[in-house]
Amino acid sequence: MKGQSNNSIEVSPRKRSIWRGLKAAIKGTTVDYTKIDLKKAIFLLAVPMILELIMESAFAVVDIYFVGKLGASAVATVGLTETYMFLLYSIAMGLATGVTAIIARRIGEKRGEDASKAAIQSIIIAILTSIPFAVCGIFFAKDMLALMGGDAWSLEHGYRYTQWMLGGNMVIVLLFIINAVFRGAGDAAIAMKVLWVANGLNILLDPLLIFGWGPVPAMGIEGAAIATTIGRGIGVVIQLWILFKGGKHIKASLAQLYIDGKTMMNIVKTSLGGVGQMIVAMTSWIFIMRILADIGSDAVAGSTIALRIMMFTLMPAWGLSNAAATLVGQNLGAGHPERAESSVWKIGMYNMFFLIVVSIVYFFFNHALMEIFTDNPNVIAIGGKWLKILSYSYFVYGWWMVSVQAFNGSGDTRTPTKINLVFFWLIQIPLCYFLAVMQDWGYSGVFWAVFVSETGVGLFTLWLFNKGKWKTVQV
Repeated sequence: MKGQSNNSIEVSPRKRSIWRGLKAAIKGTTVDYTKIDLKKAIFLLAVPMILELIMESAFAVVDIYFVGKLGASAVATVGLTETYMFLLYSIAMGLATGVTAIIARRIGEKRGEDASKAAIQSIIIAILTSIPFAVCGIFFAKDMLALMGGDAWSLEHGYRYTQWMLGGNMVIVLLFIINAVFRGAGDAAIAMKVLWVANGLNILLDPLLIFGWGPVPAMGIEGAAIATTIGRGIGVVIQLWILFKGGKHIKASLAQLYIDGKTMMNIVKTSLGGVGQMIVAMTSWIFIMRILADIGSDAVAGSTIALRIMMFTLMPAWGLSNAAATLVGQNLGAGHPERAESSVWKIGMYNMFFLIVVSIVYFFFNHALMEIFTDNPNVIAIGGKWLKILSYSYFVYGWWMVSVQAFNGSGDTRTPTKINLVFFWLIQIPLCYFLAVMQDWGYSGVFWAVFVSETGVGLFTLWLFNKGKWKTVQV
């Protein structure tokens, strides 16, 4: 009994310490991430970033679950619309990459006023960026779906989903950019809470607007898009309120609401590489989805569901990777390049172990995962095959994510762009066409081509990161 009491005394303080750290990570803290213990810094940043992206992926899974009840054509419509949304995401995420790098560097340099000025300019850029997509979505939704090989149901009914998603894209872009500001500043807990509110509302509104209830009419697939627009729109309002009220590490003021050409151009210049790398990566998916559309709606539906499952499992890994970007940027700004590099290797190991576990689940339970979202046996077989193929080297993808974010966090967004150009455009797309069409492997050819290219890009990017030139980048 006495020994048990001593063990209790030894264990309890450690448990209390972990619990206090978890509460601090979720609540938010004013600590200097360039000075505290590195493992603690990773924990405080990664926990809210992981929780933020888990909610994002949970929304994606829940959304496709409800849309899946409308049939394979409805799911295919979502998939085809997302090929265009990928273009939007590529620009928004590319801008977010540059914004995070600049904000993190200014915070690391202890230049808070310049950080908040950059935040305002990034919001202006986000608004301007969203306008062309809104115009195209509102007026040319049917034409865009037809171009991607949409079936008759998509063109007659599904186009309204495309109209809402692209027409209301401004709230999506702003959500990306303002959360990038908070993450770069070290206010990851704020970004997490905003996304939880936005996507929580989205999840609640999805079944209500898709299927109807009481006085609310059933809107079908259009309801899913309206739910997204409302949920994320409210999220943006909350973001702006917090930004001007003041977060833990950054606060904007109304006096900064003007166009600053020099700051804006620096954001654009730093973001161009990020936009380029995302456009290259995302547009490769457009070609892939186009090939799958020619194979059939079941191939698109199976791939779309599998992609949502992948997103769900990758989001914790992306959360860890985003922590690497913030730590690299802030530590380079504070003049600690070796600490920046050490953070990347630590986070990379965490990512690898996590994705090995995910790979095991994919290998043994791929059909069970697909059956959660559809009862179509062909769709289940197609999506399950992709998940199983991915399981063979998914952990390599985790290293790619972390090393890419290290480049991005340093402000070197051009190197990942060049890497993506080679592996996604010059290898992945031609190999997809060769295996799927010329060798008549069908959707299996697409999946194996993705496996080859993404395993290769992971190994090469990690090797290039290890050379260390990213430490000398100035932003």
